[in-house]
Amino acid sequence: MGLTIALVILALLVGIAIGFFGARRYMENYLRNNPPISADMLRTMMLQMGQKPSDKKLHQMMQTMKSQAKKANKK
Repeated sequence: MGLTIALVILALLVGIAIGFFGARRYMENYLRNNPPISADMLRTMMLQMGQKPSDKKLHQMMQTMKSQAKKANKK
């Protein structure tokens, strides 16, 4: 009886660990592929700051943000 309780507790701990790391990896991939700031949000922020955003500048800023996110993930 003591062995079954120990196995159940061990299985529970292993399941929690696998679930945690699996969910963490899923969210990292999701945020890498779907950044929380879109081009429309960036355009709105620039307009609020008084800048006239061009498509080239928006694309450049989005690429910069993606490259910085990749560098941060590698650390």
